[in-house]
Amino acid sequence: MHDPSVVDLSRLQFALTALYHFLFVPLTLGLSFLLAAMETVYVTTGNEIYKRITQFWGKLFLINFAIGVATGLTMEFEFGTNWSFYSSFVGDIFGAPLAIEGLMAFFMEATFIGLMTFGWERLRPGQHLAVTYLVALGSNLSALWILVANSFMQNPQGAHFNPATMRMELTSLPDLIFSYDAQAKFVHTSIAGYVTAAVFVAGVSAWYMLKNRHAELARRSFRMAVLFGVLATAGVITLGDALGFVGGQAQPTKLAAMEGLWKTQPGPMPFNLVAFPSQEKRVNTGELQVPYALSLLVTHSVNGSVPGVDQLERDAAVRIRDGIPAVAALQTLSSRPDDPAALAQFHAHEHDLGYGFLVQRYANDVTQATDAQIATAAKDTIPQVAPMFWSFRAMVAMGLAMLAFFVLATIYTMRNNVQHKRWLLKMAVWMIPVPFIACEMGWLVAELGRQPWTVYGMLPTWMSASTHSVGYMIFSIAGFVALYTLFILIEMYLMVRTIRIGPADEAPATAANSDAHAGRYSPVEI
Repeated sequence: MHDPSVVDLSRLQFALTALYHFLFVPLTLGLSFLLAAMETVYVTTGNEIYKRITQFWGKLFLINFAIGVATGLTMEFEFGTNWSFYSSFVGDIFGAPLAIEGLMAFFMEATFIGLMTFGWERLRPGQHLAVTYLVALGSNLSALWILVANSFMQNPQGAHFNPATMRMELTSLPDLIFSYDAQAKFVHTSIAGYVTAAVFVAGVSAWYMLKNRHAELARRSFRMAVLFGVLATAGVITLGDALGFVGGQAQPTKLAAMEGLWKTQPGPMPFNLVAFPSQEKRVNTGELQVPYALSLLVTHSVNGSVPGVDQLERDAAVRIRDGIPAVAALQTLSSRPDDPAALAQFHAHEHDLGYGFLVQRYANDVTQATDAQIATAAKDTIPQVAPMFWSFRAMVAMGLAMLAFFVLATIYTMRNNVQHKRWLLKMAVWMIPVPFIACEMGWLVAELGRQPWTVYGMLPTWMSASTHSVGYMIFSIAGFVALYTLFILIEMYLMVRTIRIGPADEAPATAANSDAHAGRYSPVEI
């Protein structure tokens, strides 16, 4: 039996390292494609200012990429050190997309980022543009494979449990890659990165305009960022709805926690705009509701109904009882692998094997589990509602605030008077941290909502951790927090220093340059 304190500390350490790492990921995903868009304008128009724009934001991209890689490498090792049973149980499936990510996406990204950084004077403009697009493609492919791996944890597809090896085994790579959850999560996460980059570029550009520095570069960067951002924000909200629809079908307990649904009720169901969930009492206090909204948002119909915690706990208890014979059969097969009766019993109940594992936390002999132990295990299937409820609403509120900002910014920048709207420029600067916080909230919703599973419905978290001591875990967490805090301080110092220095001074225009590109400007400059 695992020490619950070690399991909780292992979760805390992984949560902290992932939250630290995820501060860098969205900006890398979004800024790579925004750089490609900026350089496309340079190559198609020949306007040198867009070359300076691309080079300047490329410096900030490089800083963020380097620190992001440093914080991300340790996470893969953490699976082996802190989650050894998990690694053994699903390593055949989970390891495949991570290996492809390293071989295909990361090496591609790391190779071409060097060419992008040092190839300005060595490659023709079209060649350099192709390299920039390859960096952007590599960054986003990296996210794809990592999210495919994560989506298996959320909604396991393309694999089955082999009682002979006591491991999950891959049965279909296409099913793993093209699961609805994997694709929805990838698109939603990638576009959230585009929003983050747009807010970052707009905010820094606004700061330059407020300081009356690099005015032309800042104005053009701001315009590209807000046009990019208004489309990306509309997309991330729309696709977030799609992800919620898919996730609600695959993980109804997560949906119930997000919405604070303790009781199942017939449609139309109201949306809890504000509520104060009590996990102990299984009720909300002080609800502020929007009629009909939940049915429309989740089921896309007026009369749709969503199962509440009460029904989900009853369903879990049934599945736990059905999974107990599968666990008992596994115990027999561990000593007698060819026992035909045990094999038949296992295959009859294998669909609920993971639920049988849940009650093993409370009953060493699962066949003797009491009704009270089964009820306790069934209650464990519901995530902590209050953190889920408020994290989700904070994420949505920040998404809507960014959409409103981008709509306003687009209106004023298209009127070519944004530089005179100091209130909007100040708003843009203050908006910089918002997408980073929203992304962190989204990660919390995704991962807290999966509990009590590491692989939803298959492997409980309490079984997955390594057998370390509490002292070891506390020492390890302290070391990681100190190291990652140092990384963030380095990132902030380098970013702020680069921004304060600003882009390289604009080269004086020559008549030759003006003549050479005279016919290549768009009538409406970006």
